[in-house]
Amino acid sequence: MTQPVSPPRGATDKAPPAGPRPAWSTVVFRADVRTLSLLGVLAALVVIGGITKPDEFLDTRNLQLVLTQASVIGVVTVGMTFVITSGGIDLSVGAIVALASVWATTVATQEYGFGGILFTAVLVGVGCGLVNGLLIAYGGMVPFIATLAMLASARGLALQITDGKTQIVTVDGILDLGERDAYVFGVPPLVLVFAAVTVIGWLVLNRTTFGRRTVAVGGNAEAARLAGIDVRRQRLYLYLLSGLCCGIAAFLLIILSGSGQNTNGNLYELDAIAAAIIGGTLLSGGRGTITGSVLGVLIFTTITNIFALNNLQSDVQQIAKGAIIVAAVLVQRRTASTT
Repeated sequence: MTQPVSPPRGATDKAPPAGPRPAWSTVVFRADVRTLSLLGVLAALVVIGGITKPDEFLDTRNLQLVLTQASVIGVVTVGMTFVITSGGIDLSVGAIVALASVWATTVATQEYGFGGILFTAVLVGVGCGLVNGLLIAYGGMVPFIATLAMLASARGLALQITDGKTQIVTVDGILDLGERDAYVFGVPPLVLVFAAVTVIGWLVLNRTTFGRRTVAVGGNAEAARLAGIDVRRQRLYLYLLSGLCCGIAAFLLIILSGSGQNTNGNLYELDAIAAAIIGGTLLSGGRGTITGSVLGVLIFTTITNIFALNNLQSDVQQIAKGAIIVAAVLVQRRTASTT
């Protein structure tokens, strides 16, 4: 009679333990947690604004103002997110916005009407991005130095063009876009442009070969080169993209203010970098999120609005922003050390 075979020592009838969570699912999980956290912070700010100044903060006109103000720096931040994801940096975005806005509002340019102003703003932005890209990708310059030089040059040229004066826009087509009659179902045109740029940026970064190459270059440029990616050309394209976003932002700023000034875009580079960082984009490159960057922009814009409504000093506002940036970087370092 056949004896029953006993199971091997240590064997049980339980199901085998599940394997480790795939890397991609870990990234998605963390991204979801980060997005929910940012949404929670934004919701808390809305509650604070509603409690401190309920009539003013929750007014439809004020909420439209917050979104409108977020649109200009938001477009710049989308371009900045791509650059930082690739492991680069662009300190010249604010100066490029200023140069594009004053160049597009000169008397000679305004003679060509709406199309002339839009074309000039975009062309100047792309031109500056081209110079940055060539210096960094093919000239071998460090992004910090190259874009710092562009910052100084663009600011100086903007001051030379305006001679320190404000250039008033007289083109009706531009001025009309800033009026409430131009709103689409209560949404300002600037917000619609910002939304379109955000959607396009998200699709490009997450659903195209260009986006995957950007992440690869930021993660390990040498490995990307060995994999067949033209790293120098990719970096050139990224700074062109950043310049394009600056040109669009300059045009939006012209609509918003009805003028061009050499002081436009002041500290935009810091706000854009900060918004991208707190949104989850790694400053060292290799990971970027358009959704997080947009939420970061909305958080900073809401903080500014709440401080203004409560007549709080701007220095306290800057301290609050600095604390948020430090906290975001510490969280990033902690996350990176656990991977």
